[in-house]
Amino acid sequence: MLENRRWIILGLFLSFGLIFSVRLFFLQVIAKGYKIAAEDNSIKRVVIYPDRGLIYDRNGKVLVMNAPIYDLMVTPRKAKLTLAEKKAFCELFGLSLEDYDKLLAKMPTESGNLPVPFIKQLSKQDFARIQDKLIEFPGFFIAARTVRSYPHRSMAHLLGYTAEISETELKNNPSKYYSLGDYIGKAGLEAFYERELRGRKGVKNIWVDSKGKEKGAYRNGAYDTTSIAGQNLYTSLDFELQQLGEKLMQNKAGSVVAIEPKTGQILALISSPYYDPNLLIGKDFSKNYEILRQDEHKALLNRAVTSHYPPGSTFKTVQLLIGKQMQVINDESVFYCNHALVKCHGHPSGNLHTSIQYSCNPYYWNVYRRIIYQNKIEQINDSTITVAKDGKIADGYKKWFEALSVFNIGRKTMVDIAAEKAGRVPKISLYDNRYGEGKWNFSNIYSLGIGQGEIETTPLQLANIACIIANRGYYYPPHVGTGVGKGKDRKTDKFYSTRQEVPINPAHYDVLINGMRDAYRGGTVGPQAIIHDLDICGKTGTAQNPRGQDHSVFICFAPRENPQIAVAVYVENAGFGGDVAAPVAILMIEKYLKGKVSKDWLEKMITEKQLIVTKIPQIVSPHLFQKDTLK
Repeated sequence: MLENRRWIILGLFLSFGLIFSVRLFFLQVIAKGYKIAAEDNSIKRVVIYPDRGLIYDRNGKVLVMNAPIYDLMVTPRKAKLTLAEKKAFCELFGLSLEDYDKLLAKMPTESGNLPVPFIKQLSKQDFARIQDKLIEFPGFFIAARTVRSYPHRSMAHLLGYTAEISETELKNNPSKYYSLGDYIGKAGLEAFYERELRGRKGVKNIWVDSKGKEKGAYRNGAYDTTSIAGQNLYTSLDFELQQLGEKLMQNKAGSVVAIEPKTGQILALISSPYYDPNLLIGKDFSKNYEILRQDEHKALLNRAVTSHYPPGSTFKTVQLLIGKQMQVINDESVFYCNHALVKCHGHPSGNLHTSIQYSCNPYYWNVYRRIIYQNKIEQINDSTITVAKDGKIADGYKKWFEALSVFNIGRKTMVDIAAEKAGRVPKISLYDNRYGEGKWNFSNIYSLGIGQGEIETTPLQLANIACIIANRGYYYPPHVGTGVGKGKDRKTDKFYSTRQEVPINPAHYDVLINGMRDAYRGGTVGPQAIIHDLDICGKTGTAQNPRGQDHSVFICFAPRENPQIAVAVYVENAGFGGDVAAPVAILMIEKYLKGKVSKDWLEKMITEKQLIVTKIPQIVSPHLFQKDTLK
């Protein structure tokens, strides 16, 4: 009996020994994952950040490039410094022990063995000074990356900027591409083309000893991945035209948008006040961003695509086309300039042509009335005109509302610039809520007929309207990007090369274009702005502003036949449209078509006209418009 027990006990020992031996063999030889996990504390994983794609103008000039920076990274679980090491570390980086503890405490607890930035954007000089001493501090290492650099200090709103990804953006990003400390496009082209510009990160795994000294590549680089640079973005922008626009708009609030009508390619887009885009890179990003955010003139705001303005009399161009398409007016329709209906400036009364040439408000009061009541108007006697019983205002308003949508008014143009706004065309519900359902009439909305009241557009939408008129009934969606990538592999978006038709009879444009030509030659544009050898067609606007001086507005295109450029200018608080906005647009057109400006005195006068005073800091040069030597 005792002998049997001895063999049973011996068998159990042998069985357990065999099981443990097999398990140990499996863990050490077969299941390499466990070995890798055990090695984890001896591996430093370094993220290799790709260069972000460059951005070029239409002539190959580099608008955005990259500059190297160095981040001091920390792996929180490995940063176990003794008190003596902490003191040495703080002395090296100019920190107090309290500062060190605060920075380390800010590190996210979930990061664990994942490196996160500890001190960001060290200079080349700082990097050279500390790189050989970091070995003394386990858990800390340097990661090289690039940040954006703007050689021309121009186009801030258009290009946008990059900054660290926020926690909210990180949580809402489904791609899982980003980590804390990564940079992401926040505005403009940088945001819209983020996926194309960012590239792909790589990872390098390095053996380190207990003191953090590098011993070589982990497993000969078997688990490393290479970074891939972002794709370059090629644009339609004309750098010299952009520079002139920024110069003319300095010390003013407003916007200029120039588009090539035949393609929809944006040639220049200015939002003023503007700033040096280099303010939003480097260590001073937060400080400078706060200065710009608090600027009383809203320097960060891209007025070209986000600001809603009343279009003023430039809107009469659209009213004319809708009125003719609905057959409520014709070329010979005459409405007298009756100031009892709505205020106007002194000019001769006339037909449809002269209504545009002289921008007659009472004329378009009558045009809009006919549109809204669908021409259901009865004349009782020589002095009494009334609306017929079947002239229902709601029905006419709906038709007018739908007609505006084909001009992209009240809708986004879908431009490839982040944060575009749609403008505003009031819905019937607005007036039903304000006056009572069915209790409002034309007297409550007549100001819409001359581009005032509740209707609002963006400068980009006005430029697109100018393109529609120039093309006599079609447009291409406005866009800046003309291709992503290199050579034959360059990709384009078919959406921006798809022609958009506006369902207005092309014959209706003749009277409008002729009226716009004469508005420039001898109408509402002042004689000082006229350049006689330029065949320009334009329409001024003076938009009422309840909070101050009227806004100056102008849309135009040139030349009349085979148009090459369309421009919209909006200058806040600048008064009559022909005084400031028109000269800005005309100088831009001359620069683009002739390569130079002939009226130096006019350029100087507009440039020196100061309507606002900004406190935007300068960090590179006090003069943004010095001669550019970069190619």
